[in-house]
Amino acid sequence: MMQFRTIIITLLAILLGSHYAAYASIVRLFAITGKVRKRALAGVLAFLSVSFILASVLISRQENLFTRGFYLLSGYWLGLLVNLLMAIAVVWLIVGVCRLAGFRPKAAIIALVCFGLASAYAVFGVWNAGHPRIKNITVTIPNLPAQWKNKKIVQLSDVHLGHVRRADFMQHIVGTVNAVHPAMVVITGDLFDGSDGDLQRLVQPLNDIHAEEGMFFITGNHETFLGVHNVFAALENTPVRILRDEVVDVDGLKVIGISYPKRGENKDVVGVLHSLEKDFAGRPNLFLYHAPVHIIEFKDSGVNLQLSGHTHMGQIFPFRYITHLVYKGYDYGLHRMGDYTLYTTDGIGTWGPALRTGNTPEIVVVTLQ
Repeated sequence: MMQFRTIIITLLAILLGSHYAAYASIVRLFAITGKVRKRALAGVLAFLSVSFILASVLISRQENLFTRGFYLLSGYWLGLLVNLLMAIAVVWLIVGVCRLAGFRPKAAIIALVCFGLASAYAVFGVWNAGHPRIKNITVTIPNLPAQWKNKKIVQLSDVHLGHVRRADFMQHIVGTVNAVHPAMVVITGDLFDGSDGDLQRLVQPLNDIHAEEGMFFITGNHETFLGVHNVFAALENTPVRILRDEVVDVDGLKVIGISYPKRGENKDVVGVLHSLEKDFAGRPNLFLYHAPVHIIEFKDSGVNLQLSGHTHMGQIFPFRYITHLVYKGYDYGLHRMGDYTLYTTDGIGTWGPALRTGNTPEIVVVTLQ
């Protein structure tokens, strides 16, 4: 509970601070002096600063047209705010350089242009988030059985089905997956966004996926928010097989799946993998874990191919630099070290703001060699 309160307080501080920065800059850039106008602007921004938290609380209690619309709009605003703050920084840079050069530019005009570009970039981000593309990679696995050579495995991660991404979004993904003709489909966590509701309806399209070697699922952090028992119940009437810290043999390929730690759980993920080594060591294998962590330990355990997600590659520019730092460069892409390969996807869906800038949502197609 204390950790949750700390997160909320930190989030509020960031939101209030960023909105105050926007307020102070707008007042100066547009030379707003009237008390009524300044108070109106302050009131609007104060409301917007807490709107996403308020919307999240309301929609968790009851989902209807109003709460869903409020949730969507408040999320869009947060995404737009990031762009506007970057635009403000650019405006002050331009104004500062011009003043050093002896010019007195009209800051309001520069601000309008930069704000317009920032808004256009946000609109692109909304479109971009709704159009995941295929990402093709080829991976070599030592001693791969002949029956797996040139076969395709599709990785779906971070779909975040819920208040924003609905069953129709999942149905579109299914159509794209089937067009690839995969031998196997793996879902590496955060299939759900952590919201209540008719979860079975959201995953109904999974019944239409065609994969001769089956579908496999591991939990991510958002499944732990929702409650893994609710997730398992929603998936039990689908062809998806849930892997819970176990190894299964799929036509000669060992598929390892470790669940994400539950809230408050101090799980020794490396220790769990070590306990499973007897079932996959020295044999071609595929390891599914939600986050790209413990890379060296996983490599040393004899993992051949690890598929992860979780990071969204920051989702909104420039947060990719933060995920790159936090995950030590493993936040996205293909990384090879001897017989070990890691692919971290930026995922398909979104969390919070329903937009993506600076990266492209993807459905990963892995061809085995």
